[in-house]
Amino acid sequence: MRVDLAALYRLVALEGWDDMLDTHISGRVPGPDHHFLINPYGMMFEEITASSLIKIDVDGNKLSASEYEVNQAGFTIHSAVHMARSDANFVIHLHTENGIAVSCQENGLLPINQTALSVYGEITYHDYEGIALDLAERERLIADLGDSNAMLLRNHGTLACGPNAGGVWQKIYRLETACAIQIKALSGGGSLTPIPQNILEQRRAGSTTDSLRRRGDFVWPAMLRRLDRIDSGYRA
Repeated sequence: MRVDLAALYRLVALEGWDDMLDTHISGRVPGPDHHFLINPYGMMFEEITASSLIKIDVDGNKLSASEYEVNQAGFTIHSAVHMARSDANFVIHLHTENGIAVSCQENGLLPINQTALSVYGEITYHDYEGIALDLAERERLIADLGDSNAMLLRNHGTLACGPNAGGVWQKIYRLETACAIQIKALSGGGSLTPIPQNILEQRRAGSTTDSLRRRGDFVWPAMLRRLDRIDSGYRA
């Protein structure tokens, strides 16, 4: 779990999706206590290693020694998902320029390309309530997320969850790519070519936990090989 979570942090940094010291990725610790791992607040994503991750409980208490603290807003969002969704072993929340831009658009994510269709059928939305410091927001966030694995936090950013590291990476990669394509397509100023309605109807169903797990098992070894060719230090 620690190695996979550290790898996710490094992959986000590699894509340029990190927001200096902000945003978060978490991983559920196996067991009945709803403990999870999250980044030390103060380390860059490119610095994260397996041993540097902090274990906390659903009340935000640190359960492993670290000179760093845990970002409170990150705790609020991630603890909500881990508490309510037993299938969400990994949660990624990002503040990318394209993700935030689409979250600000009234119509949200548009089904205008093949990549968007991979998440469009399950995308959910959570209205902005300010910096996520109020624990009462957790109930509303979970109600909005439902059983989806992809969400736009209005005026804020993107969120994805998944049963394994590869599954959550697949989901956030598709969501972020769809947002980037949308911003570029709209900025061109020309009319967009719609996808036929019958194809949209076929793709309205989101991915199931089982299908996302299988896809995650398939893509994750390749992602680890990519990282190891660059720098295997995340495993330390």
